[in-house]
Formats: sequence, structure tokens, C-alpha cells
Amino acid sequence: MKHLIPFMMVLAISIQTNGQTAKYQSAMESKMAAVDTTTTFESWQELGNSFERIADAEKTQWLPYYYCALSNVMSGYMLNSGSTGTGSSTQTDQIADKAEAMITKAEALEKDNSDIYCIKKMIATLRMMADPMTRYQTYGPMAEEALSKAKSLDPQNPRVFLLEGQDKFYTPEQFGGSKSEAKTLFEESEKLFGSSKPKSTIDPHWGLKQVKFFLAQVK
Repeated sequence: MKHLIPFMMVLAISIQTNGQTAKYQSAMESKMAAVDTTTTFESWQELGNSFERIADAEKTQWLPYYYCALSNVMSGYMLNSGSTGTGSSTQTDQIADKAEAMITKAEALEKDNSDIYCIKKMIATLRMMADPMTRYQTYGPMAEEALSKAKSLDPQNPRVFLLEGQDKFYTPEQFGGSKSEAKTLFEESEKLFGSSKPKSTIDPHWGLKQVKFFLAQVK
């Protein structure tokens, strides 16, 4: 009997832990499709709030913080996209601040991760988008450094090549941009998406939809 009590305690803890893990997995999986299909500022903000709620409940998991950061960055991109972007520098910086706070929490739990540095690159780019003429010299190098680190940590990360391709695509030729070089980078990204496999159903896998969009623009 004295051996049975500790066994039952361990069993109860194991059942509780497995239940919590299954609940977390289910909550994350229910949001993963939206990462690939969300296209508006409001929807990205809503998705970011959803991941933040999961993060608040699962403080030892890095992925909810990561996806919350990604969602906020993407909402900032939507706010500033096109020739009629409506984002003020103050509003953009507030979104970037939120994304940075979330990715800092993710990095505290997951060191030296290529995808985390991809988000850092995207945050620097978002800050630059708010006022490119005056912010390029500050945030341009920060974005390049973060992307270089992402590539060194995982040279086969398809999102690294997607981000490199976007830089080449949007940068004017007189400043180093090139649609032909962008096409090569997008093609490499597409190839890597075909050969790479996420560690799990909730690990980062986004980006292929964007790659296909850009490839259609550079045919």
C-alpha cells in the first residue's frame, strides 16, 4: 500500500499534464489555418489577441508568443501597405513595440531560433516602413543583421529566402533592388518549402502562399 500511494500521485500528475498538453495543442491547431489565410489589419489583430490569450495560459511555451509577434507585425504591414497606407508612425511603433515584447518572451524560452530572428527582421522593417527616409540608416542595418543571423542558424529556412526576396523586390534598383534576383530568391524559398518539414503541426510553416504571390509578380 505504501508503494501504491506515490504511484497513484505520479499517475494523477501525468494525466493532468497530458490533459493540459492536449488542450494547448488543440488551442494552437485551431488557429494555425488562419496564419496562412488572414489578410486584413483587423483579422491579424484579432489573431494576435487569440495567440496572446494562449500565451497567457501557457507561459512556458514559446510558440504562442512567436505567433502573437508575427500577427502583430503582419497587422502593421497591412496598415502601411500600398500607396495609401493609413498607419501613422506612432501607431506603427505601438504595433512594433507589442511585437517586440512578444518575440522577446519567445526568445527567453527558445534560444538561437532562426524563425525568431526572422520576426526580429520583420519588426525592424516595420519600424522603417513608418518613416523610410529618416529611419533607414537605423533600422535597415538592424533588419539585415537579424536576417543574417536567421540564415546562419538555419540556412535551409524557406522564410529567410522569402524575406530576402521581398527586400530585393521592393527596393528600387538604384539602391540595390532587383526583380530578377528577387525571383531567384523566391524560387529557392519555394524549393525549400517543398523539402522542409516542420517539427510539429504548430511549428512555423507559413510563407509559401506569399512566395507564390511574388512569383506570380515576377514571371
